[in-house]
Amino acid sequence: MHIAANGKICLVPSPPPTLSRRRVLASAAVLALVGTVSAACGTPPQPPEVDELAAQLERARTDSQLATDAAAEERGPVAQALTAIAAERAAHAQALSDELVRLRGDAAPTTTATSTTAEVAKAPTVADAANALRASADSAAELAAKLSGYRAGLLASIAAACTAAYTVALPAPRKPR
Repeated sequence: MHIAANGKICLVPSPPPTLSRRRVLASAAVLALVGTVSAACGTPPQPPEVDELAAQLERARTDSQLATDAAAEERGPVAQALTAIAAERAAHAQALSDELVRLRGDAAPTTTATSTTAEVAKAPTVADAANALRASADSAAELAAKLSGYRAGLLASIAAACTAAYTVALPAPRKPR
């Protein structure tokens, strides 16, 4: 503000504020600190193997149910073997679930039972269970080769257990004469 000779107040523009090097550096440091703190508050991205382990978990649950259903149709040693396989695959599912909880920090994915009332499904056979175990063994072995540490060991043991189940525990399919 400036008072003119006639007594009126005149507005005189002031020069723009100057920024010192010190003020610019201090502002940059504060901005970097705020950026670091805000990034630390976010959730970290999930490791890529979470989806692959979740797929293995789903396979183990499905195999366990398939072996249980096939055991209900069989008798004797085959039914006992299928029941043992179902329990083993349930244990695999639990181990995979525990690892997913540890890896993600929250609950493992759950599955929802789907039912179809339009058509009654054919009861699974020993061959169906063996084929599912073969596919699970191949999938677990392939994933174990990509991973390292505990997860690789877990999947390798699952692959070995599935292989032993369909080659040793279950009877070989009979060839038609």
